[in-house]
Amino acid sequence: MNIQRWIARREASWRRLDELLNRAEAKGLDTLTTEEIKTLASLYRSVSADLARARTQDVGEALIRDLQGLTSRSYSQIYQGSRRQDWQAVIKFYQYGFPAAVRRSWGYIAISTALFVISGFIAWWYAWQDPSFMSLVLGPGFVAEVQESEELWTVSILGQEPVASSAIMVNNIAVCFNAIFGGVAFFLPQVPIITPPGVFTVYILVFNGLMIGSVATLVAQTDLAYDLWAFVFPHGSLELPAIFFAGGAGLLLARAILLPGKYRRIDALQVYGRQAAELVYGIVPMLIIAGIIEGFFSPSPLIPNVVKYATGTVLFCVLVSYCLQRSPQTVEETRRESPAIDHALQ
Repeated sequence: MNIQRWIARREASWRRLDELLNRAEAKGLDTLTTEEIKTLASLYRSVSADLARARTQDVGEALIRDLQGLTSRSYSQIYQGSRRQDWQAVIKFYQYGFPAAVRRSWGYIAISTALFVISGFIAWWYAWQDPSFMSLVLGPGFVAEVQESEELWTVSILGQEPVASSAIMVNNIAVCFNAIFGGVAFFLPQVPIITPPGVFTVYILVFNGLMIGSVATLVAQTDLAYDLWAFVFPHGSLELPAIFFAGGAGLLLARAILLPGKYRRIDALQVYGRQAAELVYGIVPMLIIAGIIEGFFSPSPLIPNVVKYATGTVLFCVLVSYCLQRSPQTVEETRRESPAIDHALQ
């Protein structure tokens, strides 16, 4: 191989790659155009081949070091830069993407919340009228134990906080995922039957609402309401909205199957399934945080109840504010559009 001729023929490619790398390293890979990124990837492959060839020829250590530098810099930008972009995308999703998904799905989340709240009020009313209803929902043994001991069952968490916190997280995540998967269909091994789309989602929401309503009556009758809701408020401010979001995701999937509208069912599942998946990505961190709070903060006797109530209230307000948060780009687009809208209305 004529070394000098080979170097002269390949030198332009090396310089071009070095130029692209300098720009990417100075301002970021995302400042390059799509064509330039394709060129960078192509030149990386060709320079890697050049380096392999140079090592088998007597081209000099200086050129080999230069080619090694180009390949290592290219690898760093293409692969590690891609990882940085992935992390940036994750951060951006949790900053603005998840709140946007919640706002787009507000109707389904409202239905989910209504199912839970209405069933809770129904259970509360029936439990006051008929004590046997409370035993039917919560179990006669549990009701009798609380009435006799006049003590909250939450004290069992004390002394085993790490285990309890992990178990709580797993249980809450299981409840939410059951509500989500129930939007498609759900197999009930106890019966066994496969429920229609959305039925199991509704069941999860109604059943949990009935339990909360029955528990509310039980603690009210035993003068434990203030202590129980102080326990519930800190983690419930995240846990209950997460369940409502999960119910909304399940109803989105059920809508895709039962009422696809202008879409084919497979297309509707892709559209609404993506929207439901965005809710899922946000639900899991909420449940993890709620599980930590429920395991370590909520049951602690060292923390006054008033602090627990205040903590739950602040967390809920922060969650609402977070869900209303819009990206700067969206806000700017709204500002640009508003004069045109005002003019059209006039």
